[in-house]
Amino acid sequence: MPLYTVRGSFYARRGFWQSFAKEHEAPSEAVATEWALSEIGGCHRVKRHRIRIDSVSVASPS
Repeated sequence: MPLYTVRGSFYARRGFWQSFAKEHEAPSEAVATEWALSEIGGCHRVKRHRIRIDSVSVASPS
């Protein structure tokens, strides 16, 4: 399975958006995006409508 990098930001506190980059091995971009939303929401207690996904790309193997 390919390794996807999901980049975006979430509303951390009043007027402040915290950027993030998460890597996850998934069968598709949709699954990787869903996992990132779940991960940010669970760890930081942020609702999904306060999470912005900027890009999803296949990570280069290194």
